[in-house]
Amino acid sequence: MSGMAPQDWWQQPRRVAVVIDNPSWILPFGERLVDAVSVGGDSARLFRSYDELEAGEVAFFLGCVGIAGPEVLRRHRRNLVVHESALPEGRGFSPLTWQILEGRDEIPICLLEADNEADAGPVYYRDIMRFTGHELIDEMRRIQGEKTIELCLRFLSAAAPPVGGPQRGQPSHYRRRKPVDSRLDPERSLAAQFELLRVVDNARYPAFFEHRGCRYRLTISKDGDV
Repeated sequence: MSGMAPQDWWQQPRRVAVVIDNPSWILPFGERLVDAVSVGGDSARLFRSYDELEAGEVAFFLGCVGIAGPEVLRRHRRNLVVHESALPEGRGFSPLTWQILEGRDEIPICLLEADNEADAGPVYYRDIMRFTGHELIDEMRRIQGEKTIELCLRFLSAAAPPVGGPQRGQPSHYRRRKPVDSRLDPERSLAAQFELLRVVDNARYPAFFEHRGCRYRLTISKDGDV
C-alpha cells in the first residue's frame, strides 16, 4: 500500500471483509452483505474469527463479541461497526433491546469507525429504524439486519473515502443483559410487560416467571392480526 496516492486505495476492486466472530443471528445478513459487495465489483469474504482475518481495505465487524485489538485493526484502512443508538448516548450492550424496553419505537442506528474504546469512534452515517409496536425480536432483527446492509453498502458506494464526524455530548452506557432480565412478574398483566415479551429470545433467553415454588417458561410467537 506504500506509495499510493491518498485515495488510490479506494478504487475498485477493494478487498472487503465481513467479520462475525460468533453464531450470531446476524450471520445470514453478513452472508447477504458479502454477496452484495461482490456483485458491486469488490472482492468480499466472510471471516468467522480474528485469527483468520486477512489484510484488505475495508472491514465490517458485525455482531462481534471479541475485542478487536490494534493488531487486528491494522489489517484494514477502515474498520467499521454498526450500533443501534444515538451515539454517544447508549453505548454498550443490546442497545436495541434496552430502548424497546424504554418504550421507544424509533431507534437510531449508526455506522462508525471501530476504536480502542467501544462505540466511541467517529460516526459516518446515522439513520433511524421505525417500529410500530407489535414486532417481536425476529422481526426487529430483520429490520436491523436490512438497515445494517444498507449502511455498509452506502459506505462502499461513496465516490471518495467517507469522513466520519466526532461524537458530541455526554456518553451513556447500557449494561450487558443476562437471562435473569427475561423474568416476568406473575402479579402484573401481560399487557404491562409486553415490551419485555417483544425482546425475549425463545431459545437463548426465554421469558419465565416463578410461582408457587416453581419456575415456568413462556414462549411467544405472532399468530397473525386480529
